[in-house]
Formats: sequence, C-alpha cells, structure tokens
Amino acid sequence: MTMTISEETLKRATEAAAAMRAQIGRAVVGQTEVVDQVLAALFAGGHVLIEGVPGLGKTLLVRALARTFGGRFARIQFTPDLMPADVTGHTLYDQRSAQFTTRRGPVFTNLLLADEINRAPAKTQAALLEVMQEGQVTIEGTSHTLEPPFMVLATQNPIEQEGTYALPEAQLDRFLLKVKIDYPPESEEIAMVKQVADSQVGEKLNVESVAPLIQPEAVLTLQRVVAAVRVDAQVLEYAVRIVRATRTWNGVASGAGPRGGIALIRSARAAALIAGRDFTTPDDVKRMALAALRHRVTPTPEIEIEGHSSDTLLKGLLEKVPAPRV
Repeated sequence: MTMTISEETLKRATEAAAAMRAQIGRAVVGQTEVVDQVLAALFAGGHVLIEGVPGLGKTLLVRALARTFGGRFARIQFTPDLMPADVTGHTLYDQRSAQFTTRRGPVFTNLLLADEINRAPAKTQAALLEVMQEGQVTIEGTSHTLEPPFMVLATQNPIEQEGTYALPEAQLDRFLLKVKIDYPPESEEIAMVKQVADSQVGEKLNVESVAPLIQPEAVLTLQRVVAAVRVDAQVLEYAVRIVRATRTWNGVASGAGPRGGIALIRSARAAALIAGRDFTTPDDVKRMALAALRHRVTPTPEIEIEGHSSDTLLKGLLEKVPAPRV
C-alpha cells in the first residue's frame, strides 16, 4: 500500500531538513552540495563513502550531522592491523563473576565514521560489510541488532594509495552514495580559516554552535516520509535507462547493476524532500546520478590512462540519455 504525504507532514519534514542543513552550516563552511548529499543519504537510510584529501572537514561534517538529531557518534581510525573485533566488539571472561561478558564495539552507534577505510585488510572490511548490509553484528555466533538510525560514513584519500587495500566491489555497492569533497573556493577557505583560528586554541573540531533539533526517532519518521515521496513511472524509467546505458557506454569496462537504479531512485526521493517537494523530477535523478553511480562504474584502462574518470563518462552519458518532460 502506497503511503500519501499530507501537506502538514511534508511541511514539517522539509522544515526539519532545512533546519538540519542550516545548523550543519554553522560548523561546516561551504560544501553545500556535499552536505545535501550526506543528508539525502541519511534520509534515504543509506551509507556514504566520502572521498577527499585530509583536512577538508569530513570528521567535522559527521559530528555536526550527529549533533543535529542528538545521535550517538563514533569514529574508527582504520589501520592495517585493525581486527574485526576492534570494529564489532568481542566477548571477555570476567573472573569475578565467572561469566563471559560482551564488550560492544564502536559500531553500536547512530553515525559511524570509518576513517580511511581502505587502510584496513579485507577481513576487517568484511566485518563492516555485514553491519552495513544487515544492520546487525555477530559476536561469537550471537547476533546483535543495531538500534536505528544507523549510518556508516567512510572516508578514503584519493591520492595516497601506499599501504591501502582496495575496497571490494561488493562492499562499494553497499554504499548508497560516493561523495567527493574538493578544495573549497577562496572565499570559503578564508571564512574557514577565520572560523577555526579566531579566538580558539589549537585545531579542536568545534560543533558547540550546532543546536540539537530533533531526536533519533524523528530521523526514522523522515526516512518513512522520503520512502513515500512519489516517483512517476517516466521518472523511474529514466533512472533505469541511465543505469542500463552505463553497461554499454563507450569507455566503460563494467557498468552499474540493478542496485544502482535503486540507489538512484532512493537518493532522488530524498533530494526532492530536501527541495520541499513530495514528488521526484528528472532533475532530482540527474542531480544525484554522479554520487549514486560513480562507484558502480569502472572505466576501461585506456580511458583511465587518458586521465578520464567515471565522472567524465557519466557526465557524457547524462547529456545523451533523454530526460522525460514530466
């Protein structure tokens, strides 16, 4: 049964989204597109892979986002010697009580920042994969369900590849979006430096100016509202045509699977809500296409040697796939 969104519900949801965006902006200078994409992933109930060089505010963004809804925040610094138990938790024998007790790992949170995820070995990445996919953790054969909302925001450095382990395609596909953070324009960089350096000792990330607006339960309500945002049949077919075109596009070694189309529609719905609408448009699909598909499209070696990326291929593809007039 399809849920319809009342005008009052839509108004409250869009006001909450706008307020969260504004509060994040009090800590994170600029990067509005990145903020909108991360918010869209949260509202769509998905995970995000954030790619960018160090020092561009990735940790600050996640902490500010968690603070807007009073959510719990945890950070894991991924390293080559990180073990799966360091992520999920483990059991310990308590001599005083003569019983085994479970020590929960940092994944038992609302927002998990997996910093430099590609520095951890495959078995540790696989442990996180179960958490992302199933929403649960298995410790010594016992499953523990994570309390929603739960979202993984993983980061990786696009330049420094020494001592890293490439994320397997199966895990990349579990991320709803891959968001790229680039260097800010000069005006935003001046504002950022002024904000951090003004009357502050050291470089401690300060999110005190971000006001908690809603409770974690309200995020679940927002997710249900996003799931009810209308998608016209023509808009859905447009998203599927884009995904199918990636499989035959010149310069693409492997294209996106059906999960790419699902991710594109889910994120487009969230983008529509952030824009204050209860229906999606072809522009919502187009706006989210790069973030939803760039990690699901692999360029051929020849294209990569020429300096072209999956973004280049997708931009060319989006220009050629006709959008419906809805």
